Amino acid sequence: MKKLIDKKRKDFCEYLENIRGYSDLSIKTYNDAIREALSYIEILEENGEIIFDLMPFRLKISELNSKTISKKLSAIRSFSEYLNEKGMKIVLKSDSSVKVAKTLPKPISHKHIVEALSFADEQESLVVSLLYTLGLRISELEKLKLEDISEGWVRVLGKGSKQRDIPILKNIKDDIDSYIQNNNPKVFLFEKNDEALSQNSLRYIIAKVFKRINLKVSPHQLRHSYATELLNANAPIADVSELLGHSSMATTQIYTKLGSALKKQNYNNSHPLCGVNSAE
Repeated sequence: MKKLIDKKRKDFCEYLENIRGYSDLSIKTYNDAIREALSYIEILEENGEIIFDLMPFRLKISELNSKTISKKLSAIRSFSEYLNEKGMKIVLKSDSSVKVAKTLPKPISHKHIVEALSFADEQESLVVSLLYTLGLRISELEKLKLEDISEGWVRVLGKGSKQRDIPILKNIKDDIDSYIQNNNPKVFLFEKNDEALSQNSLRYIIAKVFKRINLKVSPHQLRHSYATELLNANAPIADVSELLGHSSMATTQIYTKLGSALKKQNYNNSHPLCGVNSAE
């Protein structure tokens, strides 16, 4: 799909020159901005529409000044309007209605997760553990069926109905088996009144677990933790990208920046020459 979109970028530049009469400099500005964006945005096909998820690109350019950001995003919007006029159904996600992130997503430390789990009941513990050890989205956890769980693997239905297989730790599989035996779910792993437990209910469980240790934690932060722990342990970024269900490794690269930021923070907190009291 990205190759097709990139070909359309060249057609768009010809349109700007031949139909709109833009100057060479203006065309180059549009072309450079769109080409850069296509290296980062996620492109998904869903229900006959092509979704451009701009968030990875917005994170990439978030440190630039607001005027530059505005110009780059404006080029993408003009390009998407051109594609729509040519019959392609383009939908922009994470566009102007979403504030550009100024900080990287914050994972929860392994220490805090273990501490929170020590106070959790069976269901609470399994909800948190699955998000942390499988890197699931909350929507994926909601839809997780008994038939998706096998020895050593969990099959996940992700965005765009894309399936992926994620390895599962033996002790987590044992916890699942125990939970199933004690709760007897019929179709979905987490159920209420024979229907899948809602995302809101799952979010409430997570909030309650971490509130006991005075932390506010979202489901997505546990997914961040999963990705960051793998990358910090030198897992190949291509493997992590596949495990997370990212359509582009550019999204996964966000976590490599996060890992570097954490390493720098740990260095500043640990090295004897860092800090105002180091000379004492």
